[in-house]
Amino acid sequence: MLEGLDELTAGDRHRGWEFVRTLTAAYGRPVVEGDGVDPALVQVGEDRIGFALPAALREAYLLFGRRWDLTAAQDSLISPQSLDVDPAGVLVFRVEAQGCASWGVPARSIGQDDPPVVVNVGDGWVPYSDRLSVALVEMVMSEAMFSADERDVDNRELDDTTNALVSAAFERLPLPVFPFWAGMDGPGVRWFAGPDVLLRNDGETWLWVYGRTPEAVQAVRDRLSGEWLMVADDDEDEEFDD
Repeated sequence: MLEGLDELTAGDRHRGWEFVRTLTAAYGRPVVEGDGVDPALVQVGEDRIGFALPAALREAYLLFGRRWDLTAAQDSLISPQSLDVDPAGVLVFRVEAQGCASWGVPARSIGQDDPPVVVNVGDGWVPYSDRLSVALVEMVMSEAMFSADERDVDNRELDDTTNALVSAAFERLPLPVFPFWAGMDGPGVRWFAGPDVLLRNDGETWLWVYGRTPEAVQAVRDRLSGEWLMVADDDEDEEFDD
């Protein structure tokens, strides 16, 4: 399932789109024909801003741009016809749910097929990712997790001991460390994988787990004992069913 990430981070953005197809299929929500934005709307967006979109952004819109669960469950990929350029010349393509952060492509890189990405949390634009396609794949992973059925996801606070255990017990995915917008001065966001699960470590302070099944999520809970936030809800449901 995780094949393609090495090639993606090495510079082959097309392997990123293959990874998205494989990941969504494995988790029961495959990307299918019709999930992309109408090319005419992409053209509307390009006409509005006055230049062609970077190839990576255009390809993402055309592949899965209509999939709310992969683009806007928490933070939002801006629709192509609503794209805009901010006063600093940055093409803003994604915004955080509460407006606390924005992601964009700097003006000097707009003409590249797979340009770098910058992020702004209110103090100006700073580097986020060397390549747009990598940032978009990570977006899909995060949004798929946030839109998952509540039985297939859980989260908890991280202490030093559990944080070390995550690194030891699970495979670190070959993705860069992304700046954590809620804590830009601290450790960034790292992704891990285990049997039928993805884990997102937010700044070594919070952990998310997204499983293909509830059993896969429970296996992570068992491995990382502590106060998981969704456990109580599950227990109440089981009691009600009895």
